[in-house]
Amino acid sequence: MTEKYIIENFTAGIGVDEYISRFRDEKRFVEFCRQCPNYGNSWGCPPFDFDTGEFLRQYKYAYLMATKIIPIEKGIPIDKSQELIRPERIRIEKELLELEHRYGGRAFAYVGKCLYCPDSECARKCNRPCLHPDKVRPSLEAFGFDIARTLSELFGIELLWGKNDILPEYLVLVSGLFHNSTENIISHTKRNPDSGNL
Repeated sequence: MTEKYIIENFTAGIGVDEYISRFRDEKRFVEFCRQCPNYGNSWGCPPFDFDTGEFLRQYKYAYLMATKIIPIEKGIPIDKSQELIRPERIRIEKELLELEHRYGGRAFAYVGKCLYCPDSECARKCNRPCLHPDKVRPSLEAFGFDIARTLSELFGIELLWGKNDILPEYLVLVSGLFHNSTENIISHTKRNPDSGNL
């Protein structure tokens, strides 16, 4: 728990083939991505220069993480959302890279602007290679996964949206690791969600 919010962490495992067949609709979700200013302007976003389905199918397992951020105060304006999200993104993305290093595979981070370039000015805008390929990871949405359905069916969590420019009761960040490891993955987020803190 911090002074501003409470964290609840959840994990779920699913076979990649099943996750693709039940939760992926690339055409639909990439169309949503097209409406975002990051589309084609960030190395973590579509369009990609490779077959994403083929890329995903090189892995057998998906280890998914949901991080629920519950603001302590009510009535927080939506434009303050990054004050809650950014610290958790930094923590989660560091953890994802540690998991990738330990178990192999490929991490998928939370959708949003890159955390690694100054002022979020991606080198892709200048037709240059990514400056941080060791750190930048795409989101599950960028590869066509339905996050609302993932949350609902695999975690039992409803995806909420803000109303009247006010944040909802909670926010949820969804990320994961696609891998081939037969080890039982242990992450820092794998803890009792009822504890309400890290």
